[in-house]
Order: sequence, then C-alpha cells, then structure tokens
Amino acid sequence: MPLALKTYPTLAEAGLALKDAGARYLGGGTLVVRAANEGDISLSTFVRSTDPTLSTITVEGGKAMIGASVTMSAISGHPGLSAISKAAKAVGGPAIRNMASVGGNLFAQSPYGDFAVALLALDAAVHTTAGDLGIEEFLAGRDGKVVASVSFAVPSAEKFRFLKVTRVKPKGVSVLSIAAVIDMDGGTVKSARVALGCMADRPIRAKAAEKALVGATLSEGVVAKAVAAVGEGTSPITDAIASAWYRAEVLPVHFRRLLLE
Repeated sequence: MPLALKTYPTLAEAGLALKDAGARYLGGGTLVVRAANEGDISLSTFVRSTDPTLSTITVEGGKAMIGASVTMSAISGHPGLSAISKAAKAVGGPAIRNMASVGGNLFAQSPYGDFAVALLALDAAVHTTAGDLGIEEFLAGRDGKVVASVSFAVPSAEKFRFLKVTRVKPKGVSVLSIAAVIDMDGGTVKSARVALGCMADRPIRAKAAEKALVGATLSEGVVAKAVAAVGEGTSPITDAIASAWYRAEVLPVHFRRLLLE
C-alpha cells in the first residue's frame, strides 16, 4: 500500500492532520519508517512539520529548551549540554544519532528510548500542543500527544550520571539503562532522582532507591540499601535482547556501579 507524506508549516496544523486514521508523525524516522518497512499496515500517512522552532536548542540561565526535532547528534555536540551528552551518545551509532530526535525518543517503547530515561531523571517538562506536562505524567499517557519541546534545569557534570548496558557495543539495543541526578551537600545526598529504562513498558523512577539515598552519604552501607531497593515496583520487559529475569538480576549490579563510579 502506498504511503503519503504531508508537510505543514506549523506543528498545530500537523497535530490536526495526525487525527486522521493511519497518520503518524515523521521526525527522524528511525522507528516509524522501520515499522513501515516491516509491513505495519496501520500506517497510511506520514505527517511532519517544518516549523524551525522544532530544531532549536536554547541554553540560558542554567535551563535548556530543546525542540522535538533536535537530534541526538546535535545534543551531544552542544557545548551547553556537555553534562548530559553521554545519554545522547548512547542512542545507536552515528547514523542513528544523526536522525533520532528528542520527540521520537519520548515515544519509543522499551527497549528503546534511552534519552527519555535521562529526561525523566532530569525532571523535564514536556511542552505539547495541548499544554505542558511533567515528564512522568506524559510518559504515563503518551498516545495522542504532539510534542513541541522539552525543558529542564541543566545539571553539572558531577550531578548527572548515566549508564547503558548492551550486548553489542557501542551501539546495541539496551538491556537496561539508568540515569540519575544526585545533588550532594557536602558529603550528604540532598536530593536524588533515579530513572530506569527497560524495567517497565516505559521509563520509570526508582523511588525506593531515591528514598534510601536522600539524607545519607554514599557509603557502602547506604549504597547497599539503595541497591537492594532499586528493583521495587519494576516490571522488566522480555524481548530478543534479554529476559525479564536477566534484567532484574543485573539491575542491582549496574546501579551499584553507577553510584560508586
């Protein structure tokens, strides 16, 4: 069946076109084009927008605003986003990073969406054509949303931590990914946000582990408590890359490494 491509000057117009049956937004196309090539007959029309703000990065006053069409390559090469560049660099190889976008990553199902895991740890706001949402609220109900941009406070390199486990390095699909923003006051953890990828059908927070960390030092004893709690509330996926059992087994190992890096 032939596929149509419709281009609109504004995201609002593209959003209206997406209400038609069979319409899907075309950003970088790393997932949706593959779905079409693999015979997804639910697809009939690709919709895209040429709005220049979708490809804009603004970093000012310690905050970043990134358009939905911004690629992982653009993020990893931006001097104002060097603290989080490791998360963007974890998305596929160079060819994929040149196409994969922030918006597409937010909609990617596990085991994809490594950058969305980072955005969850960063407590990003997701700006859609229907209004602004916290990223947890957005991830809990992504269907029907049209993303314009995301924004977040840019952490220092010391606060942001990211780890991706894959069987094929450096560009393999995730076994799991972990992102954390840990704010220290002296030697004590002032606040912590820990996000997990592949441990549910979408990125989720490890709130029990966060609770174990806050107010304590990153000593072996405290780390052990957080590691023991990191799997609470998770429901790992099983796919061709790894089983749910395996993901649950290796999560504590890699979370400990992340904390003690």
